[in-house]
Amino acid sequence: MDVFKLSFPLILAKNQFPPLAMALGFFDGVHLGHQKVIAEAKKQAAENGLGCAVMTFDPHPSVVLGKNNQHVQSITPLAEKVNKIAELGVDYLFIVHFTPEFANLLPQEFVDHYIIGLNVKHVAAGFDFTYGRMGKGTMETLPFHSRDMFSYSVVPKFTEGNEKVSSTRIRKLLRDGKVDELPVLLGRYYTTAGTVVHGDKRGRAIGFPTANVEISDDCILPPTGVYAVKLLVNQQWHDGVCNLGYRPTFYNETVKPSVEVHLFDYNHEFYGEEVTIEWHRRLRQEQKFAGIDELVLQIEQDKRSALQYFKENRQAL
Repeated sequence: MDVFKLSFPLILAKNQFPPLAMALGFFDGVHLGHQKVIAEAKKQAAENGLGCAVMTFDPHPSVVLGKNNQHVQSITPLAEKVNKIAELGVDYLFIVHFTPEFANLLPQEFVDHYIIGLNVKHVAAGFDFTYGRMGKGTMETLPFHSRDMFSYSVVPKFTEGNEKVSSTRIRKLLRDGKVDELPVLLGRYYTTAGTVVHGDKRGRAIGFPTANVEISDDCILPPTGVYAVKLLVNQQWHDGVCNLGYRPTFYNETVKPSVEVHLFDYNHEFYGEEVTIEWHRRLRQEQKFAGIDELVLQIEQDKRSALQYFKENRQAL
């Protein structure tokens, strides 16, 4: 997949791109609803001999347009979004730098420059996609703005459990710690990538060595607690249990929660490695213990709970 970062004003060489079918959207999470839109663009590309493209935007429009949101955490930060879209078999990805100037484009100007100007012959977007200044452009106005230069598909609302599959719904489940309910919306378990850093070695001292994973502030983390997780290390997945929190047994005040993963079948050091945490189930909330012995007993119980979860999960598969 070729990735192009576009800005405003858009300056392109003539005939820079072949005729394209393009999916439009922000696509945070690249969830099953988003995948339907991208699949429609792929279908149109295959049927009409076109290249398949996706257009997304960065940063989140609310960072530019909102008065309060100076930083928006993502279900899929940009690098992960790029990887997820690439996995769907797309030929071209256009990442438009979302600025106040870009947001101020009239709907017709957006279409002229960022659709017709990119040699797009078919557009696929969700029923609620908007474009142009103040979102005045909609899928109902797109035929008028198209100047008869491209055709289009409107992808209807995609639901699960009689409720729309949306990034907003996924965010709420994440904030509530209901990570086990996300696969039916995402088509996969929720993941966060990070780097293994040195910790205070307390886990090793009490018989439960952990990998301290530093997660980017761009990621949404579930609430504090203990989770059954998998960790991708050196291209291999390992079962484990994760403590996400402020470690109140040892510290009275910490600013940022720590992410510590104890693996059941892997006891090698891998400091500095890039890893991915796959969040499966919240086992309990974080709590403060009276002492080390009480903490160790609870960690042993957490480990048993996680092992049981993975055993049942494998049997279900």
